[in-house]
Amino acid sequence: MTAAATRAPWKTAATLLARLIFAALFIMAAAFKFSNIEGTAAFIAAAGFPASLFLAWCAALFECLLILGFLTGAFFTETALLAAVYVLFLAFSFHGPGRWAGNQAEFGFFVDHFTFIAGLLFAAVHGPGRVLALRFGLIGRGDEEQTA
Repeated sequence: MTAAATRAPWKTAATLLARLIFAALFIMAAAFKFSNIEGTAAFIAAAGFPASLFLAWCAALFECLLILGFLTGAFFTETALLAAVYVLFLAFSFHGPGRWAGNQAEFGFFVDHFTFIAGLLFAAVHGPGRVLALRFGLIGRGDEEQTA
């Protein structure tokens, strides 16, 4: 019997649940952007970025691609790695050290991004799981998950 065949059912369920949580977080983020794209653009402009409306649309569309990757499992490793880089960018751009003096809560927001990044990196290493996962990828086949 292979290691994959002896995988505990709770591990399969937990992996699928994690994918759904990642997708849900980006669904909420994209929904907020699409529902108030001008407000998102103003937030981006306040952080000092040019072409804020264009960047707001790019962010919303990029988040839709991340959602697709997490829900399908296709290009999962790439999706998780790109999401981690994106979240790191967001942490420094919108909640970085320059904002801590004016609002101590910003430090908390900054740190929270790193727990999210840790989960994304873990997911990138272990893959999308066995259930409801398309096996497409450039870095790996998408089924690199480890059994513990």
